[in-house]
Amino acid sequence: MTETKLRALLQQGEGTQVEFKAASIGLNRDAFDSICGFLNRSGGYLILGINDADKSITGVQGNQVQNIVDNIVTGANNPERLNPPYYLSPEVITVEHKQVITLYVPESSQVHATRGKIFDRNQDGDFNITKNNDLVSQLYLRKQNSYSENQVFPYVQLSDFKASLFDKVRSLARNIQPNHPWLGMNNEELLRSAGLFKRDMKTGGEGYTLAAVLLLGSDECIQSVLPHHKTDAIVRVENTDRYDDRDDVRTNLIESYERLMAFVAKHLPEKFTIINGQRINLRDNLFREIVGNLLVHREFTNPFPAKLVIEANQVRTENWNKPHGTGAIDPANFSPFPKNPIIAKFFKEIGWVDELGSGVRNTFKYLELYHPGAVPLFKEGDVFEIVIPIEGETVEETKKKGSEKSSEKSSEKMSGKMSGKMSGKMSGKMSGKIVELIVQNKKVTVPEISKEIGVTERTIYRQISDLKEKNIIRRVGPDKGGYWEVIEE
Repeated sequence: MTETKLRALLQQGEGTQVEFKAASIGLNRDAFDSICGFLNRSGGYLILGINDADKSITGVQGNQVQNIVDNIVTGANNPERLNPPYYLSPEVITVEHKQVITLYVPESSQVHATRGKIFDRNQDGDFNITKNNDLVSQLYLRKQNSYSENQVFPYVQLSDFKASLFDKVRSLARNIQPNHPWLGMNNEELLRSAGLFKRDMKTGGEGYTLAAVLLLGSDECIQSVLPHHKTDAIVRVENTDRYDDRDDVRTNLIESYERLMAFVAKHLPEKFTIINGQRINLRDNLFREIVGNLLVHREFTNPFPAKLVIEANQVRTENWNKPHGTGAIDPANFSPFPKNPIIAKFFKEIGWVDELGSGVRNTFKYLELYHPGAVPLFKEGDVFEIVIPIEGETVEETKKKGSEKSSEKSSEKMSGKMSGKMSGKMSGKMSGKIVELIVQNKKVTVPEISKEIGVTERTIYRQISDLKEKNIIRRVGPDKGGYWEVIEE
């Protein structure tokens, strides 16, 4: 929140998405009514330290600021105060030498209650709809239709989840909070506690949600529920028409995160710095934000594949989105909007994302340290794009330079070997090229060789068969997952 943004809200005045409260000596009793209403409707700003009658800045007493901030944070995480709990992060800014507490409350994918009462928002403020069954039902239906992560699958069973993942997420949660509640729960209790089991308000049926399947489901279960689900990790540095390396990730979000981070580590160099006395891996901290955003904040029901593309001078991500605006995002003046709040909250519990909106700020922070002068681009639209400018060599380029001499020697050796074994044969030149490609990449595929040389795959298969018969190359392992080996003599 900036002073410019605050003054714009003051000029706009109170409404569905803005609420002012004086709170000069403490948090207003009805503050959580507004928080609950924002969560249930379309999000909004709660501003403390403002006279709601004339919109003047009165400020919060200095000795009460931290108490009010603490009350908001602890209350939002206390199911007796806000149910289900929701992580909120107040900000304190100084305007006209007075302290003002601002709180952005995003729209939630769940229906929330405070002190057992359900509140909604309209232009007149917060209103209690607890006893109005029609309005409550409409609220549940709207949430279910707006957030696909809430889609209920009544026939998904506990056995459809990957058992090993439960131990993994408990271990990750323990690292963040040694006494995390998940540690004392069985698998079913953990799923329910995380909001991954719901009742379908259209049919009355109960079951695990799409969010549950995506987070912890087996690969078979995910493909049955969402056949198009995948994230494509690609390197295009030398072969810009196709790719230099690729990982087609079609698994749960927990293992997807680990595979994408490993892919980044494979192809981008590490850089370290000291922050608050600790040695920080800038690459990992930067792309933790990028990968987390790619996996968490996307519309999974659309078949558009999410992508992470490493290029010579930038890294790009793309994912389908339900936009709440268009164009580039200004980090100093934007309202974060959770695309999948349940999934985001789960990632936060295991320490893979921070509070809503921090990803943009952290990306600017770590990129400036990773590549000074570089500025990231966040572009809102049907396809949400992030562009991270990078400079210098990738890991693969560094390895390539270090191994060029070795590869050249190996190629020369293999060429000499080929000349001795296949002299006088018309296929010698083509076979030599095949061996050279295998030396450069032992996992090269027949289609890739075919495209590189410019002949049919059938021709390549014949040449490879000839090379194997002459004991020049051999296949190690299965056709899928194995590799080629040039036989030394």
